[in-house]
Amino acid sequence: MRGILIDWLIEVHYKFELTEETLYLTVNLVDRFLLRRPVEKEMMNTLEFNLSVPMSFVFVKRFLKAARSYKEMEQMCFYLIDLCLVEYEMLNFPPSLLAAAGVFTAESTLKGSKQWTKASEFHSQYSQNHLL
Repeated sequence: MRGILIDWLIEVHYKFELTEETLYLTVNLVDRFLLRRPVEKEMMNTLEFNLSVPMSFVFVKRFLKAARSYKEMEQMCFYLIDLCLVEYEMLNFPPSLLAAAGVFTAESTLKGSKQWTKASEFHSQYSQNHLL
């Protein structure tokens, strides 16, 4: 059922032209809520009004800047991490790792070589071997 809910949230997100950060925050809130309480409880009380958390979206923006990205790379990276939103298994990975893997995969795909720069490694704290 989570996949159906997230698909619907993505459709609503694009229909109302919300920011990417809003989508990621919404998915994160839903996931944290469903992990802690049955659906009958109030979402805000369950999350103790803690609405701000590290999200892959925020990490991607930082890592793309460190990688000196360009428009095509940014679009591919956001596409890749958008795919992670609907996959339940991706909840097992920290948002920073998903973001770094998205940047690395986008860069590798578009440039045709697997090169993780020292700047990207420094800002992400993930080595190329870890990402592979």
